[in-house]
Amino acid sequence: MLKLISQPDFYDNLATSLRTLLDGLQQRADAAGIPFTTTQVGGMFGLYFSTQSEITCFDDVMACNATRFAEFFHLMLQQGVYLAPSAFEAGFISSAHGTAEIQATLDAAERAFAQLSQAK
Repeated sequence: MLKLISQPDFYDNLATSLRTLLDGLQQRADAAGIPFTTTQVGGMFGLYFSTQSEITCFDDVMACNATRFAEFFHLMLQQGVYLAPSAFEAGFISSAHGTAEIQATLDAAERAFAQLSQAK
C-alpha cells in the first residue's frame, strides 16, 4: 500500500477520479430535476439533497433533505452500489475504483434519480 500511494500523482489521480464521479452524479441529478449538491476534499466526498449550490457549514448540512438521501441510498444499494448510509457521513473513493466502477455507479445513479423524480 505504501508503494502504491507513493507513486507520482497518486492523490491527484484519486481526486480526478472522484471529480469525474461527482460531476456525473450532478449531471444526472440535474437531468432528473433533483436538487443535489456535492462536496469534495481529495478522495473524500459528501452528497447532499439541497437547492444550495454550496455546502460549507453545519447549518447548510442540517438544511439538506436527509430523507431524500436515505431513499437514494436504498435505491443505490438495491443496484449493488454501497454508499455511506447516513446523509451526515463522508464517502471515500479508492484507487480500486476505475472507469468501469465509476460508470456502473453513474448508471445506477441515473436510474435512482429517475425513480426519485417520479416520486416527487
